[in-house]
Order: sequence, then C-alpha cells, then structure tokens
Amino acid sequence: MPINNFSELLTTKPSVDSGAAEVSPRRNRQAQADGALIVNADDWGRNHETTERIHECILRGAVSSVSAMVFMEDSERAATVARERGIDAGLHLNLTTTFSAARCPSSLVQRQQELAKHLRRHRLSQVLFHPALRRSFEYVVSAQLEEFSRLYGASPERIDGHHHMHLCSNVLLGKLLPAGTIVRRNFSFQPGEKSLYNRLYRRVVDRKLARRHRLTDYFFSLAPLDPPGRLQRIFSLARQSVVEVETHPVNADEYQFLMGDDILRWTEDRPIAHCFAVRSNGNASC
Repeated sequence: MPINNFSELLTTKPSVDSGAAEVSPRRNRQAQADGALIVNADDWGRNHETTERIHECILRGAVSSVSAMVFMEDSERAATVARERGIDAGLHLNLTTTFSAARCPSSLVQRQQELAKHLRRHRLSQVLFHPALRRSFEYVVSAQLEEFSRLYGASPERIDGHHHMHLCSNVLLGKLLPAGTIVRRNFSFQPGEKSLYNRLYRRVVDRKLARRHRLTDYFFSLAPLDPPGRLQRIFSLARQSVVEVETHPVNADEYQFLMGDDILRWTEDRPIAHCFAVRSNGNASC
C-alpha cells in the first residue's frame, strides 16, 4: 500500500536502523571505523558569481565537492570547469527556484513552477504526497537527471536537493531518485534541538532512504559560524564517522570563513576530504 502523507510515514515500521540521524553520545562499535569530513558546496552553476566563489574555495582546499544545478544560467560553463579540473560533482535537484538557462524548454519551466507553487505553499507541503502532481514531479526530476548526464558525461552518483526538496514525499515515495545513488540525508540534531515529532519524522525518512540509497553518517550546515565550538564539535565527529557539511560560499560570511585560516587549523587532525567520501567495507573512501 502506498504511503501518501506525513502521518502514514511516521506509523510505517522501518526495517533499517539509522541511529546516526540523531547525534548521540552512544556509538555502535562497527561505526567507529575510519571517518571522513566532507565540505560540500551547493548551487554550483547557479550563476557566475556562485560558481567562481565555490571554485576559489576548492582551490583553497576548503571544499571537497559540489552539488551542481542544471538548466541555470551558468550550468554549461560550470560543467566544463568541473570536467576539465576533476571537480567531484553531484546533482543539486531543483524543484523550487525558476530555471534561468536561456535554452531551457518552456514546458519544463512551466512544470517546475507548478511544483514550486505547491512546495512553497505551506511549510508542510513537502511531507504531503500530491497525486495530481505525480507526472509533473516525474518529468521535472527525469529532465534534470538527463541534463546532468549530458553536461557531465555520466549519470549522477550523488543527489541532493535545492532547499532539501529531494526529500519531499512525491520524490521519496515516488522512488524518483535512482537506486544505489548517494543521497543527502536529513540534518543531524542533538537531542532536544528539535521537537520529538520532528526528529522522529527525520529518522523515519532517513531509514526509508537507506533502503535504496547510500548515506553519510551525519549531515550539518556550516552556518551558523558562531559559537566556534559548534563547528569544532561537528568536525571532531569525522574522526570516526562520515560527516557531510553543507556550505554556500556565495554568502559572504561562509566564503570568508572557508578562505580563512580557522577551518584549516580546526581540521588539522581530520583533513577535509578531496572528494565526496562514502563508507565502504568499514572505511570511508571516494
């Protein structure tokens, strides 16, 4: 029986344990193998400024990999740069920000705007399955997968979402992301940072993801940068776990931090990975 809404998803018994969705002081001994610190920059290809700032951070050694947008004004050039310079790129699935490429099909723009209107209508819209939009979701997701393959010469091995909408119910329950790909999990939180219901929902979604996809152990946002102890605690998790940290270098404060000395000093004992590392046979490798 298909799961069509938030309540049904919460009451569906998961078949996989995914305790890493929540930061806990208790650790599974099998999870204490070699870890990795991944700093991933979102919005590669959105526009020239965004691409250039990310590229500077990559050259600095402060960014491991990028999540690339397609059908945007700088997508073509950004793909060329990534392929020529060996930049690790995954697909940044975009369901909410209007495609800006000059040659983007009008039918695709129209379908995407239809989805954006639905997803932005209410903060819970993404957790409700919308049967009438099923074909539009299929079309818009499929078009971006195909365009990524055209631009980068291969299907994406890794997928996340602009505004994290790759985790909306129509995408997740519709199984629109190719099985076996690396998919970004929900944000990780300390117990008490979010409501019990919120954390329970995130945990169930991550468990459902883990049935078809590969996940990191933890996922955090680089921001907020203060207090400094927050980031130091996050980076320390990478000694034994695979940790993804999302960043947007187009934001001035994040760009300055990534181009400064603190991040390199704080990660001396666990260097930033040079690509998007995932766990294989107990160890993290690209």
